[in-house]
Amino acid sequence: MDAVKEPPVADKAAAWKTFVASGEIIPAAVPSLIADSWRKCAQTGVNPADGTGRIILESAALKRLLEKNATVIGIAKPFMQNLYQFFHASGFIIVLTDAAGNVLETFGDSDRLKSARTINFLPGANWQDISVGTNAIGTALATGRPSQVSGHEHFCRRHHCWTCSAAPVTDHDGAIVAVLDISGPAQASNSHTLGMVAAAAGAISMQLAIQQKNLELTMANRRLTSIFNTMSEGVVLIDRRGVVNEVNAVVTKITAKPGGELVGLPIERLFGSVAPFTRRMLADKKPYADIELTVTGKNGASQCLASGEPVADGRGGISGGVIVIRPINRVRSLVNRFSGYYTSLSFDDILGASPALAEAVRVAAIAAAGSSTVLLQGESGTGKDLFAQAIHHRSPRSDGPFIAVNCGAIPRELVGSELFGYEEGAFTGASRGGRPGKFELAAGGTIFLDELGDMPLDQQIALLRVLEEKKTVRIGGARLIPADVRIICATNKNLSREVAQGTFRQDLYYRLNVIAITIPALRERGDDITLLFGYFLAKLGKERGRQFAAEPAVYGALRRYRWPGNVRELHNVAERAVSLAEGDAIALGHLPAEIRGDAVPPAPAGFAAAGPLPLREQTRRQKEQEERRAIAASLGECGGNISLLAKRLGVARSTIYRRLRHLGLDG
Repeated sequence: MDAVKEPPVADKAAAWKTFVASGEIIPAAVPSLIADSWRKCAQTGVNPADGTGRIILESAALKRLLEKNATVIGIAKPFMQNLYQFFHASGFIIVLTDAAGNVLETFGDSDRLKSARTINFLPGANWQDISVGTNAIGTALATGRPSQVSGHEHFCRRHHCWTCSAAPVTDHDGAIVAVLDISGPAQASNSHTLGMVAAAAGAISMQLAIQQKNLELTMANRRLTSIFNTMSEGVVLIDRRGVVNEVNAVVTKITAKPGGELVGLPIERLFGSVAPFTRRMLADKKPYADIELTVTGKNGASQCLASGEPVADGRGGISGGVIVIRPINRVRSLVNRFSGYYTSLSFDDILGASPALAEAVRVAAIAAAGSSTVLLQGESGTGKDLFAQAIHHRSPRSDGPFIAVNCGAIPRELVGSELFGYEEGAFTGASRGGRPGKFELAAGGTIFLDELGDMPLDQQIALLRVLEEKKTVRIGGARLIPADVRIICATNKNLSREVAQGTFRQDLYYRLNVIAITIPALRERGDDITLLFGYFLAKLGKERGRQFAAEPAVYGALRRYRWPGNVRELHNVAERAVSLAEGDAIALGHLPAEIRGDAVPPAPAGFAAAGPLPLREQTRRQKEQEERRAIAASLGECGGNISLLAKRLGVARSTIYRRLRHLGLDG
């Protein structure tokens, strides 16, 4: 196939004159790309007799433009300098523009640069074809391909002495970010010039893509480093020889050694007990998980779980591995939180305004800030568990678990395994793999030992050892496990009396009796009875979608009762009343008989129980009960009208009011 010959220069000159004069294109003399550009220039009003750059940025705008394009300029400059070496002293200049055709940088012979300045071909000038007529820079921007424009192919006469070869520079997404141009004397036009500028522009584009990839890798590395350093687990990176390459801050904290001392150590010297699993991982490419590990630091030994994962090298081999160290107390704390071993109850949930209760709350709030053992004393139902949860909620350990153990509800032979755990095979029926005790589960938090007075003597010895040594040992095991827990105890027994009777160890009693708090019985709390009853009615009513209100006589009966079951009994009475009520009114008949006064109330039992009532007192109370029932019945017959009742009985209304107050029926 014959090569296509370029039209003679005379033909192009004549074609240009024809188009300027008549707008007619001579196809044989003008390439289609050039013809399209001429038409666009004519339509936008470009002066074919001129060609001087008219759009030039001011110095401040040019400075901002150069700063914005600093990256591409920095990459392009070495390539522009290399190109200039080929064209040195030949009248050519090397030009770089941005994606909008604004000149950013120029290299070249001083004479040619001086000539370029006469047409404002200089930094800050816009060189799109709609600004200065057809040229290689504008054509490359319009087509997205390398372009060459020489002599009379330029739309403007002042450019006819120039030849220009330009190629777009693209980023990693293929978008044009700049144009590289070589311009010189028209008589020196050569197709090889276009090839050179295209190759240089391609090299710049490739370098931009590499820099972008490097930037992405740098950002990814920074993100991974941030994750590595902020993980709550310890992370150890090892090479294929099992030598430590890097550790994060958690590992240095657990081991109490700076990272510089750990890097370079073989895994055997860092975590000896997991070394066999790690060696097997590196040899067989098999990961391992949750291997128990004891790490000794400045705060003593800490229990951890270790997991290892091999790292492939891309050729089917192993380049190293990652070992993740999880402190068991954190793992258990998380498990406990999702297992319900936490509390949200606080001192705000303790209702009452009596002086005795206020004093108990004050002492408990002070105790919460410390770490000393707390002994809660009080009758059953006074709210010892609520006080324990409130103390934990306000303590520095509030983020840790709250484990409650009822020592009186655990069979005698299981108390030890429940509190301290056991190893596999410790006894018949022991779970496979063993089981952690409540002290281990409470690590980092609080263990609440309720009904402590019922703990067997042999387990009291074990508890004393935990208090003294701050360590536990599972049944059937020998490994010491740190007991990082705060102990709160509760009892409804008089422990000093139990010590005297030989049912509670004296040394343990003195160990536990650091901060003793006595929670008052409900009968000692005065108006708290009616306050709590009203609260329970509101709470129960909300659950049932109703709004209950107690009649005045109900509160009088509540205040007279001795409440041997304390707050727990009061809550049960409120629940009974709302369950029996057909409407929203709680009447005297909704209360149990012993509270209404239909029977002599039993003597309170439990902590600090009172003795039997004297016969005279019993007789007096019985008479008052009979009078109370009679007046209540008569008042009911009169529809609660005091005046009508006084008239029926033939007495003054003041007498009726006085007896009602005496009998507690005035509400």
